[in-house]
Amino acid sequence: MRPFHDSARFWRSPLLPDMELLSAQYFRHEFAPHWHEEFSIPIVEAGAQGYRYRGKYLIGRPGGIMAINPGEVHTGERAADIGWAYRAFYPSAALMRRIAADLSGKPADVPWLPDCVIEDAEVAVKLLRAHRAMEAGADPLATETLLIDGLSLLVMRHALSAPRPASLHADQARVARMQARLAEQLDEPLGLSELAAQVGLSPYHATRLFARTVGIPPHAWRNQLRLQRARALLRQGLSVAEAAAATGFADQSHFTHSFKRSYGVPPGHWQKAR
Repeated sequence: MRPFHDSARFWRSPLLPDMELLSAQYFRHEFAPHWHEEFSIPIVEAGAQGYRYRGKYLIGRPGGIMAINPGEVHTGERAADIGWAYRAFYPSAALMRRIAADLSGKPADVPWLPDCVIEDAEVAVKLLRAHRAMEAGADPLATETLLIDGLSLLVMRHALSAPRPASLHADQARVARMQARLAEQLDEPLGLSELAAQVGLSPYHATRLFARTVGIPPHAWRNQLRLQRARALLRQGLSVAEAAAATGFADQSHFTHSFKRSYGVPPGHWQKAR
C-alpha cells in the first residue's frame, strides 16, 4: 500500500452545527503538543497513529478510538509506514453531558473518557457510519440516529463513572404519535431530535422506545412505509422515478437499492411482473 498524502478537511453538519468534524490522512505531518476546548474523538480507518497523552505513548490502529478529553495536551505522528487515515468528531462538553443525562434520565456531569485507545469494534463501526453519513448529507433521521447511538454507546461503555441507562417503560401512545408524525412527513427531512421532542423524550430514549415496540428504529420504519406507498404508485402505473420522488427517496438509485433489499428485485422488474 502506498503512503498517504497529507490532507485534511474540517467541516460541519447542519445536524449539529456546533460540532466540527474532520476527515484526514497524514504521512509527514506531526502534531506538536496541543489541546482542544472540546472532546476529540478520532477513529482510525487505516495505518496507525502514535500520540503522547497523559504521560503515555499510545498507538491507534484501524478501529481504534483515540478519545481525548477537553483541555488535555496530546501530540500525533505516524506509527505505520503508510501513515494513517482517520475520521474525527469534536463534540462540546455540553453535548457530551447532555448525552450522559439522556442516558440516565437525570442531570449528569460531563463524562470523562479513559486515557487509552478504546478498542470497541461495535462503537467504532457505529461512529464511522455516522461520520460518513454526515459527510454524504444522508437522510437526517437515519444519520442522527446513528450519531446518537454511537456516542451514547461510547459514553455508556467507556466513560469513567458511566451513567446507567434509565428504565424503559412501554408507551404505545407515544410510539403511535411518532408513527403518525413520520407518516405525515414522508417526503420531507425530519431529524431524530425533532421527532423525539414532539413526544417529550430525549433522542436516545425515543429511538429505544420505538425500536423496542416496533422492532426497528424510526428511520427504518419510515423507509418501509415509503416502500409501501411507492408500490401502490407503481401499481397505478407511475414510473420508478416518479414513485421514488413522490415518496421521499433521495433519488432513484436509493429507492431501487431499498426496494431490492426488501423485496428481492428492483422496482422496475417488480412492476413489469404485476
